[in-house]
Amino acid sequence: MVLRFHAAFDLRRDVLPWLRPPEGNDVFEKISETLHIINVERSRTVLYTWKGIQGYTHIGLYDLEAKQNEVLYTFEKDLQIISCSINHERTLLAVSYFQSAKGEGVNEPLRPVSRCLTLLIEIHPFNNVKVLKAVDSCVRVQFLYPAEMVQFPQSRLLLISEDRYIEQFHISDVTEEGCGVLLQHCGQLPKDRVAEDFIWAQWDILGQRLFYIISKDSKPLLKCIQFYPDQNFKELLEVPLDLALADTGLRLVNFGVDTYQDRSPNVHVFASKEGGLCLCYSGPSDAAEVKYSVAFLHRGCSKTFAVAITGPLSGHNRDVLFANLDYYVVVYLPGHFLHLLNTQHPDLMCYHLFLTGEAARLDVLQHSPCTQALLEGALLDCCSGIMFTVNINQSSVLKLLWDSELDCQKLAALHCALLHFENPMHWETQIIQWICDCASTCATFNPIQEFLVASLYRRTIPEASNLSKLLPYTSVPCWNMAIPGIMCTTDIIALPIVKRKGLGGFWENLHSGLEYVKYAEPCFHFKTLRRDWWKLISELNTEDKRTTVYHKNILDNAKTVLSHLCTCNSEHRIAPLFQEEDYQQKELIGLIMVRLKDHLTRHLPYLRKNIIDKIALDYVAKLLDLIGLIMETVWRKHDLVSRVFRLDGKGSEDEFSMFHIMTRVLEAANGLCAPLPPGFQTLHTVLGVRCLPLHTLLHYIDNGVLQLTEACVTRLLKDLDDTKNNEKLKFSIVTRLPEEFCQKIYQVWDHPVSSSFIARSYVRLLLVKLAKRPLEQRSVSDRRLSVCLEFLPLNYLVTVLSEVEERALNPFEEDNVDMKFVEETALKQTTILLGL
Repeated sequence: MVLRFHAAFDLRRDVLPWLRPPEGNDVFEKISETLHIINVERSRTVLYTWKGIQGYTHIGLYDLEAKQNEVLYTFEKDLQIISCSINHERTLLAVSYFQSAKGEGVNEPLRPVSRCLTLLIEIHPFNNVKVLKAVDSCVRVQFLYPAEMVQFPQSRLLLISEDRYIEQFHISDVTEEGCGVLLQHCGQLPKDRVAEDFIWAQWDILGQRLFYIISKDSKPLLKCIQFYPDQNFKELLEVPLDLALADTGLRLVNFGVDTYQDRSPNVHVFASKEGGLCLCYSGPSDAAEVKYSVAFLHRGCSKTFAVAITGPLSGHNRDVLFANLDYYVVVYLPGHFLHLLNTQHPDLMCYHLFLTGEAARLDVLQHSPCTQALLEGALLDCCSGIMFTVNINQSSVLKLLWDSELDCQKLAALHCALLHFENPMHWETQIIQWICDCASTCATFNPIQEFLVASLYRRTIPEASNLSKLLPYTSVPCWNMAIPGIMCTTDIIALPIVKRKGLGGFWENLHSGLEYVKYAEPCFHFKTLRRDWWKLISELNTEDKRTTVYHKNILDNAKTVLSHLCTCNSEHRIAPLFQEEDYQQKELIGLIMVRLKDHLTRHLPYLRKNIIDKIALDYVAKLLDLIGLIMETVWRKHDLVSRVFRLDGKGSEDEFSMFHIMTRVLEAANGLCAPLPPGFQTLHTVLGVRCLPLHTLLHYIDNGVLQLTEACVTRLLKDLDDTKNNEKLKFSIVTRLPEEFCQKIYQVWDHPVSSSFIARSYVRLLLVKLAKRPLEQRSVSDRRLSVCLEFLPLNYLVTVLSEVEERALNPFEEDNVDMKFVEETALKQTTILLGL
């Protein structure tokens, strides 16, 4: 299963053995039948009720941290508990119940006395009982809980009436010696009207927020009230909704465990720590398809999904279940489909995971007619009395990555693994293994690019969360592929209005996300650097470029990155990288640093320069480190640790696999315009020389797949002897080198080809010097030839160049070459060309 379930609380496991009476199994069976959960509080306590031996109604508490049970209160009669809540200090208990005679149903005609009674009870010790409400409509109660490390100055209780209003009671208590905790001002408790005339309301247990919907101008309007320890409560958000919510009944969500009301309309609001806010809605389903909508309020868009259904919808699984996993909204229809919708990056369909069949099967919820999403990452099966903690099954996601045939599922699983797995370093090796074995099966995206960009995003964002909108999270620019069995329509919706700023936490993150949507701050993309990088490379050896401040700044930034890499985990590296300078890659590294700093300074002007410098340095260094991680993982996989690479001999199968992966990494980096670690291209070409036939090697070189670096060519000329095949290889390589490159390389190859190039270069240099001399100084008619040869053109050339040498201050300033060497080389080349 893609989702992992853990039973954090089970009535039969954690409570029922504690309630076992000595009277016998008949009494125990009666207790078991009446035992059910009433509420789950923010303090991780579970409230439950049961009927005892004499028919008395008991209320108990289970502490999930201490794993202990406690009886809170006992009513000496048979009651139908509607709602129950206990305050943070566990001194006050609020209870709402029906006053119906034994055997009478809830839907009996109204009687003269009020049917619903709401009580406030002092329970430590048992003292006063105060009636808060005595009405005919159903009432629910919920104590407010303080945020962590903050205490409310008094207990505050929400009272939610089916007459469509919510009140807040302020309850002060005092500790008196001998009497325990007593209520103050018990006669008349202060209260506030929080909300009224709503058609739907939901309590956010963790965030202590109240979401509710009212009808304004015949259109639904979502509002949110935040409760504070010192500020009481404030309405902070409102947003119009494009939903057809018929005002046929009141729907209350998460105000305790409710097994008595239906689930229509099926509306849920989920808030995430990162500032995400999603409203989920599903209407009636038919036999052909199921429709549901998710409004990503923090992104100003809404997606409506129509899912084709094969097979009948049974009575107990006709409703779509929504649950919150922070980064994902779970949408589940038992027996049909399981969808994980990405709340952080909802734009592209390929980052939502759509499962059907066995992949969508959740055994624990398969036959549960009443499941409730109470907390983030928690589901309550009201029928069995089990509360599950739910999270993503990482092993199942990786299995889906290996087994799936659809690119959309592969990309969604890969994205989930890279961005949302706990302990990402633990899983990266397996993901790299999948990339090595299955990268060629991905037709619509490059998995290496996605690995680099998404992993880099994951490693950078926790250090500075305000970067989440400015750095790329994916390498996929768009996704237009159809997903089998699903139709999706996207609508632009109104952005929420946040009425107060500077609140911190969720509200600050939400406001930051809304500002990003409003002003569309662009992400930093590597591809925008390509034209500037090519320009820098084309000017690599010009004097003008070397002296510019801009170029000096680029080189200084590159030097900073490379020196930082050399000091980080260098002793653990086994692949021969970071051991040389690659001038082209050095230019790109420095260029990325400069551009990234400019980008962050433009959009984060409040950050100090040293902080932006550190972010940019870490970002580029981690990018190079990720490429190094791929190399290290594959290197170890093929056991190339102890291999000493030589250019002679044929490469092994493991070396060819390494070459293949390096080619894919090079392709991915070039596609992103991302830099490669120094030494990467040298190692790649060395492997190519060992593993490829000559014509294929030269084809790779001519098409830019292999780059001839100075270190590689130098090693090639020095390490290989001058056999016929090796001479052919060397000559083929040398003829593909640019002239300025040859001036450095030919000095290490003692061969006629090298001598010819050196001689030609020397002659060209001397002739250039001769061209700069005055005309009257160029006559050589009166001079004798140094040698007597029958080849007159060579005689004249030698005479001219000898004169230039005589006039030079240092005749041997150019690589210790003189005219005797040029003469001998020319004669030898002529002899070879004439076949003499």
